Amino acid sequence: MKRMAWTSAVAAVVLFAAGAYGAQQQDFSKVEVKTTDLGGNTYMLEGAGGNVTVAVGTDSVIIVDAQFAPMHDKLKAAIAKITDKPVKYLINTHYHGDHTGGNAAFGKEGVTIVANQNLKTRLATPPAGANGQTPAAAPAEALPAQTYTDRTTVTSGGRTAQIVHIEAHTDTDSVVYFADANVMAVGDTGAPNRFPNIALGGTINGMINGTQTYLNMANDQTKIVPGHAPVSTKAQFQAYHDMLVQIRDRVAKLKADGRTVDQAVAAKPLADLQAKVGANDMATDNLVRTVYSQV
Repeated sequence: MKRMAWTSAVAAVVLFAAGAYGAQQQDFSKVEVKTTDLGGNTYMLEGAGGNVTVAVGTDSVIIVDAQFAPMHDKLKAAIAKITDKPVKYLINTHYHGDHTGGNAAFGKEGVTIVANQNLKTRLATPPAGANGQTPAAAPAEALPAQTYTDRTTVTSGGRTAQIVHIEAHTDTDSVVYFADANVMAVGDTGAPNRFPNIALGGTINGMINGTQTYLNMANDQTKIVPGHAPVSTKAQFQAYHDMLVQIRDRVAKLKADGRTVDQAVAAKPLADLQAKVGANDMATDNLVRTVYSQV
């Protein structure tokens, strides 16, 4: 996902529907999957859609996220270059189509899909998009067969994924931590030097609290896999967290001072941060409006 897609909080609300449209427009035959070795038999795959984390066990594989549906064969081929072990579990970080599009194909192969209960609900009864149209419900094989509410673990082939629910980017978010490799997948809940992507079910306080949740789980050596950015460090995500606090507090002060939302936007409270992350005016103004509605 390009930077502006991350910085536009309003556009993020319709990412699920837009994901399907984007999948139709993209020529997946030209996409090459890049594999990054994270150590400890754990890898990151970059292709089209959210980054995929691969944890290889003694007799099976756990993957996190599945990109767009047409990427299934390419992801399988990339995994086959790493190991001959079968994929046993697929964990979804959130419900957007660029992370769950491949669910159905993996599900048909007998892979157990794991996610927060809210994600299953979103896929089974998707919300309407900005155009007022409701996307088709996901087929049964794309729905998580194993759900949880607060936290759970998945173990396969000697590998264990610790899964924690947060409501940050959406209300379906899961953070996935492989302690043995010290690798954490955080989906679209953040990335260094980018504005937050607050989508349906997400809030600015949720982004702050959720980021703090996985910062508490991480250490200085943790490799953090964002949905749409390079592998990052705890220090980089601490800076991201601190920026979120600045965004909330600046907008909240304007609101407390009696400024209307339009006046808050006109005050340009995020100008210095906008320059730092390279966001455009529309994305920044939309973020101010979103945060104003939530503080």
